[in-house]
Amino acid sequence: MVLLRQLLGDVLRQLRLRQGRTLREVSAAARVSLGYLSEVERGQKEASSELLASICKALGVPLSHVLREVSDALALAELQHEPVMAGAPPEHERITSESIPATPEEITGEFRADMVAA
Repeated sequence: MVLLRQLLGDVLRQLRLRQGRTLREVSAAARVSLGYLSEVERGQKEASSELLASICKALGVPLSHVLREVSDALALAELQHEPVMAGAPPEHERITSESIPATPEEITGEFRADMVAA
């Protein structure tokens, strides 16, 4: 199971490292303890909305940017590990690229003049 707090921590750490900043610098600017910020980045603590806003301000990035990156990472994780929709077919019933016919002939077993391959 993918935890939202872990994805959020990963995004915050990546943003901080891209800026070449230390935990100490960001924690001071965000007015949060270094240890707590470290735990948030490692996905061990849930960040409140107020704390998250303060960290984003310290990093100079909009909260919407962070949430968008977390959302993208979550969508990718869901696609890789879990069915996207509740009630999705079991693994043995899922359609694979190998099971999709390549030509109209493979669908019907015969060629029809009115069928055109895309």
